[in-house]
Amino acid sequence: MAFATHGEDDDVLSEINITPLVDVMLVLLVAFIVTAPLLTNAVKVNLPKTAATAPPAQKKALTVSIDEGGSVFVDKQRLPLETVEAELKAHKANDADLTLNLQADEAVPYGMVAKVMAAIERAGISRLSVLTAPH
Repeated sequence: MAFATHGEDDDVLSEINITPLVDVMLVLLVAFIVTAPLLTNAVKVNLPKTAATAPPAQKKALTVSIDEGGSVFVDKQRLPLETVEAELKAHKANDADLTLNLQADEAVPYGMVAKVMAAIERAGISRLSVLTAPH
């Protein structure tokens, strides 16, 4: 605070210097901008185990399986990953409301499952169930 006195009868003049306040606010803003992205990646989640549930009644679904070795099967027919999309498009052309079940071995890397799911999406199939074993 600054006081200015020019004489005995002059009123006291007080002014607040806001420059340090602005500096502090800018430092806090930068600190929050830097730390905010780090906080979203720091969340650790333990997913719950689920009990077995019965699927809803529906017509027979096409099953895509990935075994421990990374081989892809469409209804028990082994296919290379490159041809899975074309095969699924052919099935989709025969049945517009095609429902698909995806099951993958526990040891299969996530990248392989993601590639198969991308092929399913590119084939235009929107009804997908991911099958798991009951715990």
